[in-house]
Amino acid sequence: MPATIHAHKSFENSLFDRILQSDRFKIYQDAFRLTTGLPLRLVSADPDHWCLDDQTINRSPFCEALNLCGGAYTACRETNRRLMREAEANGPSTCSCFAGLCATAVPVKMGASVVGFLKTGQVFTKIPSEAQFTEMLGSLGRKTLSAASISQLKTAYMSTRAVEPQRYDSMVTLLQTFAEQLSEHAESLAIIEEGSEPAAIARARKFIHSNVDQPLPLGQVAREAGLSESHFCRLFKESTGLTLTDYVNRCRIDWAKRELLRPEVRISEIAFLVGYQSLSQFNRSFARVVGFSPTQYRRQRLDRAAS
Repeated sequence: MPATIHAHKSFENSLFDRILQSDRFKIYQDAFRLTTGLPLRLVSADPDHWCLDDQTINRSPFCEALNLCGGAYTACRETNRRLMREAEANGPSTCSCFAGLCATAVPVKMGASVVGFLKTGQVFTKIPSEAQFTEMLGSLGRKTLSAASISQLKTAYMSTRAVEPQRYDSMVTLLQTFAEQLSEHAESLAIIEEGSEPAAIARARKFIHSNVDQPLPLGQVAREAGLSESHFCRLFKESTGLTLTDYVNRCRIDWAKRELLRPEVRISEIAFLVGYQSLSQFNRSFARVVGFSPTQYRRQRLDRAAS
């Protein structure tokens, strides 16, 4: 893997861990679970890292029992990979597994990159029947299971919750709204100070945030940090996961996103306000970080506020 791609993946993995441990996610996770009765997990964007949540409260007893069946585990893993691929390409996606349970994945993004998925479901859309269980058991291979395993599976299967489709869709809408908030939180986490960095980098970041609307050449920022340019570049990348240019761009875009919520201000004014030398430069940087143009971002956010 090229060094630049490896560094980007390392940064995204670190960001995912910070979101997972953030109070914002934990509070919403508890609220969603208590309000809807559904589990909620935040999982890595890497499909090879899929596994059952280590929190019992987020597990389906039936899915956990299936996990003990080798063939079923493989089928569940493939279903999850397919679901995550669809969600990454098309946004919030729902699919059903071979046992008839539905699951949903909603992408959490930082700009155009997916850093993780909010996942819920593990429920039926209608009350399961004995006939459905028998059919499901046949697909597993009844002869490979002990009587005790079949009894355990049946108890878990028949007690799995059923949620009416329209109500489930409303729950997914709530999740989509939260995913958008988490995406914004991810962008903020990417540029906030963690408090565990070298003092020189803390000084540099303070200087950047105080002068983000001004030109910030490498030599000047390195002098503020008290480091040579080469030492500063290495230490800054190690501490933030970003180059100086990328970090400054994210700070400026974060500011611009707030300004874009003021419909009376022209986009060209915002571009110069936050430190860009031309509108075209601003448009390119904004699209690279956010995933679409400033005009599209403003329209989307203002339309949502008016609805």
